[in-house]
Amino acid sequence: MLLLAGPLAGCAPSAQALDSREVQFDGLAFRVVRIDLRREALSLRWRDPDTGQPYGDIDTLRQWGEAHGKRLLFAANAGIYDRQSAPLGLYVEDGKTLVPLNLAHGNPASGNFSLLPNGVFAIYPDGSAAVRTSADFKADGKPARWATQSGPMLVVGGKLNPQFVDGSSSMKWRSGVCAPNPHEAVFAVSEAPVNFHDFARLFRDKLGCRDALYLDGSISQVYVDGVGYAGAPAFMVKPYAGIFAVFSR
Repeated sequence: MLLLAGPLAGCAPSAQALDSREVQFDGLAFRVVRIDLRREALSLRWRDPDTGQPYGDIDTLRQWGEAHGKRLLFAANAGIYDRQSAPLGLYVEDGKTLVPLNLAHGNPASGNFSLLPNGVFAIYPDGSAAVRTSADFKADGKPARWATQSGPMLVVGGKLNPQFVDGSSSMKWRSGVCAPNPHEAVFAVSEAPVNFHDFARLFRDKLGCRDALYLDGSISQVYVDGVGYAGAPAFMVKPYAGIFAVFSR
């Protein structure tokens, strides 16, 4: 598996608008990708519009892009999904709500989505982005152009999710996202197993995020054009229900 050693190489505009690097925090390594949403179009992709079939994995999405004259610059799995391989919570693609907001209070023992509060990462029609708890997203009543619901929230209002335990032995590869300002999205994936508490601290203490959302664990990867994948080992990756993507303009 190839890992990036620094900022994205290649043409200067992409390097400035989409930056990928390895970040060390408390003795652990993380792949962090910052995207300037004013210069790069971050979207969500679930199904091939030509066939209706889910892409399932990043490489299939990359090949679809090539067939349509688009180069995949960045991709990451979008969040938690159900046994039917559909997003478990809200999923909005280009303004269309394909799965509604899920406010059910499930048993936390049955999965991370039910470890409350869960939340939504949304990009709005004006291009701004935010991470909100699911309840706050509903209360806002703002339509999103792109959105995914996942959980749990890692950081809420500058505070770690109180359900996380410092020193927990629950160690997994983990991925998450935040919007430190309305025009920037920051994705992070661990390059080795990490617990929720330490992963949340990465977002708050190192990446400067007041609100951050967990995306998934064990199967999570990010892809950056020309270099490859970071995150979970390839043999652990299973089909995704939704994929974040940035294609060349």
